Amino acid sequence: MTILKDIKFNFLNADEQERYQKHLTLKEIGNEGQIKLKNSSVLCIGAGGLGSSVLIYLAAAGIGKIGIVDNDHVEKSNLQRQIVHETNAIGNLKIVSAKKRIKGLNPNIEVFTFDTRINSENVLEIIQEFDIICDCSDNFGTRYLINDACLILNKPLVFGSVQGFEGQVSVFNLYQNSPNLRDLLPESPSKNAIPSCAEYGVVGVSTGLIGMLQVNEIIKIILKKGEILDGKILIFDLLNNNMKKLHLKSDPINKKIQNLSKFEDFYEDNECSEKNIAIERINASEFNSLYKLKPNEILLIDVREHQEFTNYAIDGSVCIPLSHLNREADLKFIQQESLSKEVFTICKSGKRSEEASRILSKFKIQSRSIEGGIEKVRKILCN
Repeated sequence: MTILKDIKFNFLNADEQERYQKHLTLKEIGNEGQIKLKNSSVLCIGAGGLGSSVLIYLAAAGIGKIGIVDNDHVEKSNLQRQIVHETNAIGNLKIVSAKKRIKGLNPNIEVFTFDTRINSENVLEIIQEFDIICDCSDNFGTRYLINDACLILNKPLVFGSVQGFEGQVSVFNLYQNSPNLRDLLPESPSKNAIPSCAEYGVVGVSTGLIGMLQVNEIIKIILKKGEILDGKILIFDLLNNNMKKLHLKSDPINKKIQNLSKFEDFYEDNECSEKNIAIERINASEFNSLYKLKPNEILLIDVREHQEFTNYAIDGSVCIPLSHLNREADLKFIQQESLSKEVFTICKSGKRSEEASRILSKFKIQSRSIEGGIEKVRKILCN
């Protein structure tokens, strides 16, 4: 995947010179620094509370290329803190809403959107083209996944986290000997120690503040100015107006990650999702027998991304990526087909298909997830 053109600018246009006037007068930025910002690219993973202020201030600062990863839709309850979205955007994809807002704020920037949920199969491809990665996710599984991908690709990671009135911000993997998330938390906190999605609360201004601080670190990294939070974590308690800075040490063993598949179950198990919903499964051999016996009575939903589906797919299967399953048109199609056909879900190895079956069950659509995924089925079909 190549979406970012390698074009470097050595000047500011007339609009930019006027727009960034207050930056140009700062000795730490000036014309040279502003051109550095213009030639930089930042990927923001998550367009929620943290992502809202991150995206607005990245655009306002003149970061030339901004990527947004999110597959969620805007809900009314988001608007208390997710200020990049507006009331008339309720129901729309967050990436669409966010792109419209920041392009309206600064038409000089380029915005690239990814309508998907970050997972171990797409994260490396998505982040590889961007200079700096900004973690605005909301669960530990995704945070470790982003951290480990940045280690593999040698990408600086700007980390932010918020709960209630408290927030944290840090910079990981900036240099070869810099700490990373696993130096802060070698293992993910137990699920019992983490509030559930329903219990989780946050005051809007805390996401705004931490998001702005993340952008501040991004700007300093690009400009190579000031004291960057490399090897440090800044902690805020807004309720009691307390702030403290802790120092982190880098353990070389935490940098020896070379393959994300080794931790695939770890990333999935730590995500904040409805894992308690029981689903039905079928092994590849059993599915193969049904597929050969009555192919016209089966609806096989391939929940991989379109590019994966194009590379290889089972005859008769329908590609509906996991990120699209909650779309009205796709749900109506599946509901209609399920009246006369048995529904099965499939992905690469079985993880995403399980999540797909959970989603379908919420809409009263019965399905079975194929264990081992398309790799297992493909081996059986080829024999």
